[in-house]
Amino acid sequence: MNTAGVDAYLRRLGVEQPAWPTVEALRELHLRHLETVPFENLSIHLGEEVVLDGKRLLDKVVEARRGGFCYELNGVFGALLATLGYDVQLLASRVYGDGGRLGIPYDHLALRVRTVDGGDWLADVGFGAHFHLPLAFGERGEQEDAGGTFRIAEAGADAAGVRGGHDRVEAADLDVSRNGRPVYRLEVRPRVLGDFTVGAWWHSTSPLSHFTRSPVCSRITEDGGRITLSGRRFTVTAPDGTRREHEAGTDEEVLALYRDRFGIALDTVPTARGTRTDG
Repeated sequence: MNTAGVDAYLRRLGVEQPAWPTVEALRELHLRHLETVPFENLSIHLGEEVVLDGKRLLDKVVEARRGGFCYELNGVFGALLATLGYDVQLLASRVYGDGGRLGIPYDHLALRVRTVDGGDWLADVGFGAHFHLPLAFGERGEQEDAGGTFRIAEAGADAAGVRGGHDRVEAADLDVSRNGRPVYRLEVRPRVLGDFTVGAWWHSTSPLSHFTRSPVCSRITEDGGRITLSGRRFTVTAPDGTRREHEAGTDEEVLALYRDRFGIALDTVPTARGTRTDG
């Protein structure tokens, strides 16, 4: 990422370039990303190709002022952090689903970030409702966050009896949980962005993927709450968890919500992939 790209990205986030890659700067970048760049799967429902290429992702998030899902958001955020001087590793994880079943390999992309002042952090701006600030990677106790109570713990054996890491503790898979429920199982082996291409393709095309079922767009609000547009249902979640829902009746209202509440200007309302007629 060149200097112009970094400057444009930071303007998108509304932050100044940090003097040093410290944990405090990381916390600000992480929170502002969640507040300004929506988690969204609209490309799938607009017939747009999802391409895991650094320049394409920067153009989408910064120039087009769009959002994306995990591979896109954490992919481009990781590139920004690396350019700012952070030591960044891309990590693969498998998301827990119904019945505690783990999802596909390369199901999710998260970031391990080391700072100049000695911190080692789990960053993730691409999961939707999740932690607002990075978690201490080596901490095994509960970590309180505006998004809930989180814990990183060494994982047990999976359904195949595999624990990961060849039984070495320092290389073992890690379970990330929120409010006592497991969210995803994280591998600690570093990956590159291209490794996630198959996962992105599966989530963009498979009828088994929840991303193909309905358009969704979500971000946290400056007060620590969240707004979400799922299909035509607009939900405002307050910091205390109370919710207000509204069903948008017209296409114009839907487009206005994307524009005014998420900063996304669209010419047409995304249509659920399963109901599109363009193939």
